[in-house]
Amino acid sequence: MRGTATELTRAQRRARDWAEIQERMLVPLYEAVYQRLEVGPATSVLGLGCRSGLALLLAAARGAEVAGMEPAGELRSLAHDRRLRVLADVHRDASPGAPPPTTHSLVTAFENLYCAADAQELVRNAARLTLRGGHVVLATWGPPERCQSAGVLDVARRLAPPEPAKPAAGARYDPFGLSAPGKLESLVEGAGLRPDGSGRVSCPFAYPDLDSSVRGLLSTGVYDPAAEFSGEALVVKELTEALHPYLREGGGVRMANVFRYVVAQAL
Repeated sequence: MRGTATELTRAQRRARDWAEIQERMLVPLYEAVYQRLEVGPATSVLGLGCRSGLALLLAAARGAEVAGMEPAGELRSLAHDRRLRVLADVHRDASPGAPPPTTHSLVTAFENLYCAADAQELVRNAARLTLRGGHVVLATWGPPERCQSAGVLDVARRLAPPEPAKPAAGARYDPFGLSAPGKLESLVEGAGLRPDGSGRVSCPFAYPDLDSSVRGLLSTGVYDPAAEFSGEALVVKELTEALHPYLREGGGVRMANVFRYVVAQAL
């Protein structure tokens, strides 16, 4: 029981740090997509893997009707505190082959696509939840050479347990697994969607100090396998050292990053 309580406390702390520190780093991505698709009062937005819901709040501020799906209870609770309608699983009560209870004019996968156990299945579900003529937006990290956070994220890989000879789908959280040219487009085609454009957005990760940068990055979930395998103290130590090249005068931390998104239309 003690271990369970410890994990719950850590999960709650990570969720809070995501909402208070890390989530705002992706605001340029959210806003670029909403501006491109002219999100407004006529738009019904569903955020898949919406975490604590900042992207939904920004869509709601434009007048859109919003809802979300987030399996992590701690993050979902924070979304509820923001008065957002967020479910654990939009398919929980649906029978196999049945149409979804609600469809939307815009379905987004901003944060969870590159860590999904089955990215193709996630995109197929997104397509099922999108009105004909509506749009699905998929996002992921840009090329690692365009992301200064790539070396910092590599700490998670180095300290995680060794991969088995035949790893299960989604066994390793690889932030750049879908960054290669054509990867997102292949998911679109595999879900029967029609490509309708793409874009790249600068999303610098900027923090007021080293402590907040460590807490913010840990809240992404990238480092959880490494923390469980190598111990959180070692992960924090290695992460802190990896961040030192990005320390700025005054104690802040800043890393330039690029995120990529594709837009697809439901047929």
